[in-house]
Amino acid sequence: MINLVPVPVLLAFFGAAIALALPRRPRMQRIVSGVALSGIVAVAAVFMWYTNTHGPLALWLGGWAAPLGIALVVDRLSALMLLVASVVALAVLVFATGQDRDEVRRETPVSIFHPTFLLLMAGVSNAFLAGDLFNLFVGFEILLFASYVLLTLGGTADRVRAGTTYVIVSLLSSSLFLISLSAVYAATGTVNMAHLSVRLAELTQPVQLLLEVLLIVTFAIKAAVFPLSSWLPDSYPTAPAPVTAVFAGLLTKVGVYAIIRTETLLFPNGQLNTVLMVASLLTMVIGILGAIAQVEIKRMLSFTLISHIGYMIFGISLGTTAGLAAAIFYTAHHITIQATLFLVTGLIERRGGTSSLDGLGGLLKVAPLLAFLFFIPAMNLGGIPPLSGFIGKLGLLEAGAAVGTPLAWAVVAGSVLTSLLTLMAMAKVWNRAFWGVTPAEQRQTRPDEYDDDADWASLDTRPMPPLQVGATIGLILFGLALTVFAGPLYEYTTAAAEALRDGSLVRAVLPEGLR
Repeated sequence: MINLVPVPVLLAFFGAAIALALPRRPRMQRIVSGVALSGIVAVAAVFMWYTNTHGPLALWLGGWAAPLGIALVVDRLSALMLLVASVVALAVLVFATGQDRDEVRRETPVSIFHPTFLLLMAGVSNAFLAGDLFNLFVGFEILLFASYVLLTLGGTADRVRAGTTYVIVSLLSSSLFLISLSAVYAATGTVNMAHLSVRLAELTQPVQLLLEVLLIVTFAIKAAVFPLSSWLPDSYPTAPAPVTAVFAGLLTKVGVYAIIRTETLLFPNGQLNTVLMVASLLTMVIGILGAIAQVEIKRMLSFTLISHIGYMIFGISLGTTAGLAAAIFYTAHHITIQATLFLVTGLIERRGGTSSLDGLGGLLKVAPLLAFLFFIPAMNLGGIPPLSGFIGKLGLLEAGAAVGTPLAWAVVAGSVLTSLLTLMAMAKVWNRAFWGVTPAEQRQTRPDEYDDDADWASLDTRPMPPLQVGATIGLILFGLALTVFAGPLYEYTTAAAEALRDGSLVRAVLPEGLR
């Protein structure tokens, strides 16, 4: 079983290499990509079963003895994140495969898209499995390198401009990560996370605090935590729909994952819990206020993405097993739902000709299936019971109430307000895009007001591609499965939270003499 640990990374790398060697064989590229991602899904499911029944797995690469070698580690948390990420990536790949030839040439040139997409998944997998900070840095750099290419596919001015902002911010965070790594190694003599949990405890409190601040700021940029989140709404909306979906679902969550590791394994004393709690409240409220102000659906969803990162940071900042369990559950939920909504937006843009609410209307009448596809994940994002969004938020609210400090109660109130405003944002999309009359009907009834046809989108009367609809439905069903199996899943995330706090991961990775 232990030899399976590097398989997710290897499958993605080998798949990317084979796809890159087949630039004129788009059908073979799709097959290679589908097989590679399906394999990762299967291995991740095995990891979830094994870690839940037998405990963590640790593989030291290169034949080096601990703690000198590179360690790949699988525990309940990394197995769950890997499974959800690979399922979302597979659904997005199927969605991209359903594009017609014109869309492929314009949005996702297949000879570039497939190898880069698999390279992105290799970086995500490596980040989730990394047992040391330097390997985590490598995972981040792999996924960032791939994301630079994916973000600028098609080469339009808007995408290049957004890509420039994204690259600058990413380089800044990567430079800060390297500085943090240097400082950690200088202070402890190691970058292995299990070994660091022992060495960091021997340092003075001021030194620990400095190192913790460096790492948290680095990961907060990657996770888009306020006030380090302004780059995201300008970067994501310009990308093709499949790219935006996988970015929204995965990239910021890798940053959240790194914050969980930092605050539980490296710095369990919670020196920054108050700062993180304040940041979570500001991230929720400011993010959702930004969402309400938007008329472009992709930008609106980008702001809701920022806002709901605040829920995860809130769970982490509570410093309790209940809060951490709820944060892990909500992370798995949000990866799925946010990616689903961006895929649905891609279908809205195709059917309605735009993703701006100013140019949409009447889609419920002309595309009832599309309205159904939007309604379910929108209600889930808003936290309507009994969906998984409600269950995750309820767990966070209960954990916050259990802590009972004035600040915790303030964030609980902010969480409820954010949930209500999220529903308002989703209702705004529903009212303006799906209800009412189509733009063509409005032009007919009020021709004097709308005499410039260029300001209006035109409906695409062709049927929506079956593969794209099927991929979206599949991801919706996966989100509903999180609701149906919420009980066992919440037990799993609670066990994951307990394991993060009880030191079992350190015992699995380090020999007894190094603990």
